[in-house]
Amino acid sequence: MHLVPPDRANRRGIDGHRVCEAVAAIGDADRVRTWAGRFSLLADANRLALPLALHRTGPPAVSDLAITTGMNDPAVSQALRLLRAAGVVERHQEGRVARYRVVDEDIRRLLEHCAADAG
Repeated sequence: MHLVPPDRANRRGIDGHRVCEAVAAIGDADRVRTWAGRFSLLADANRLALPLALHRTGPPAVSDLAITTGMNDPAVSQALRLLRAAGVVERHQEGRVARYRVVDEDIRRLLEHCAADAG
């Protein structure tokens, strides 16, 4: 059980090799925290709907996303602000129109899986 952290090394397990495999599967604690934050951000159905819509379309305007999701414009803007702060989406301005696209590659792969599952 060489992969077991020292603070847990004195505990008896049933299958030591599986414990080591599980510790390796979990990996770096900071990476787990990063993914937990991403999942927390996407745990809200409206916030998840936005990157799902963005993933399959060109960069739509906020008002178009509001129609798509059934949310009002301020709610879409607030959700996009959170997604942008987390580095999931990027905004670009075309005159008075703000358009968004997914820029986080890990999230893009996750959305690809979700989109394949929905089809």
